[in-house]
Formats: sequence, C-alpha cells, structure tokens
Amino acid sequence: MTQSDPHRRNLALVRRLADGMARLLGRRPPALQVAALCLRGGRGREEVLLITSRETGRWVLPKGWPMKGRSLAGAAQREAWEEAGATGAVDRSPIGHYHYDKIVSGGLGRRVTVAVYAMHLRKLEPHFPEAGQRELGWFAPSEAARKVAEPELAALLASLPGRLAQRHAVPG
Repeated sequence: MTQSDPHRRNLALVRRLADGMARLLGRRPPALQVAALCLRGGRGREEVLLITSRETGRWVLPKGWPMKGRSLAGAAQREAWEEAGATGAVDRSPIGHYHYDKIVSGGLGRRVTVAVYAMHLRKLEPHFPEAGQRELGWFAPSEAARKVAEPELAALLASLPGRLAQRHAVPG
C-alpha cells in the first residue's frame, strides 16, 4: 500500500458523500456522453485521433450524446464519422471513462460522464457532416495526453499502451 492509497480512499468517500447529499438536495446525476477513441497503427505503435472543439478549439475526442436506436458503442462510432470522417470497428465495451463539466445555457456547469469506446480505424472519409469545421490530428498516446484539457482523459490516454496490451494479451 502506498501513501496515496489512504488519501484516495478518503477522497472517494468524500465524493460519494457529496454525490449522495447532492441527490438528496435535488441535483441531477451526471449526464452521459459517448466518445470514440480512434486508433491507427499496430501494437505498440498506435496513434490516437484528436479533433478540435468547434467552440473553444481545444483538442478532444469525437463525442456526443447517446442516440435513440443505437447502442452506446454505435453512437460513439457515429460521432467519429460525423465529427472526423472516421470509420472502423468499435469495441462493444468502453475502454474507460472520464468526467468533465459542460457549460450549458446561462453559464451553469453540468457534470458529464463520458464512456470512451476504442475504434480501430478503417478509413478517414473526405466528406462528412462537420468537414472543415474542425482540425484533425494523429498523436502518440503520450502526446495526446498532453494536448487534452480534461485530467481524467489525459490519464486514460497516458495509460492507453498498457490498456491495449491487456486487451491484446492471449490468456495463458
């Protein structure tokens, strides 16, 4: 056990208590969005696709709200095409999650949980709904982690090589 383990447990307890109090006082639970973690390259040489946000120009993953008639993974896949022209096979279960505060009308923040689905690139289409509205860039996971603003997303990206190695591991 490291010194940070008790701190993490205490922090988790405080968060659970705060969330419980907030629910009692009427705050809505976090909203859910889905994101596509688009990957290209082989094992150990993967690159991550980041796009710029239309509003702020920050580097982000393609993401959006769940869609009626689509699974969460299918909605993430659709967002990748709409926002970046990316097509490919998407994993059925999320590779991770992160949280951020989305500014909504009136300047109020709303806590959003984002389920992140790995998508293995087949092709980048030249024509897609948001073409010309965003920049696209391919980055090594460590570089992508430095480019994003959300700390939990940065941690997910930094840990990506290990997560992918676990998924590719053959049981022995």
